[in-house]
Amino acid sequence: MTVGTIVFSKRGRDKGRAMVVLKCECEYLILADGKLRTLEKPKRKKSKHVQITNTQVEMQPSCGRALQDADIRKYLKKYNEVPEGGK
Repeated sequence: MTVGTIVFSKRGRDKGRAMVVLKCECEYLILADGKLRTLEKPKRKKSKHVQITNTQVEMQPSCGRALQDADIRKYLKKYNEVPEGGK
């Protein structure tokens, strides 16, 4: 598991939501989605409660500024879209 990996929550209130790994602490991950869980208030979740993807997010945007919540939302947009006919 590396910083910048996109994961899906398998347990809890955020089940099914895509998030980005900000930090790894032993068996815990620090996650943000840019909307409910911002960079200022990230989610701490056990690594066994997430589904890992092979997709990486660039943690340093090309323009040289720091990563922002809007960047995370943009990266996760296609993962959090509700399919047609769904809730």
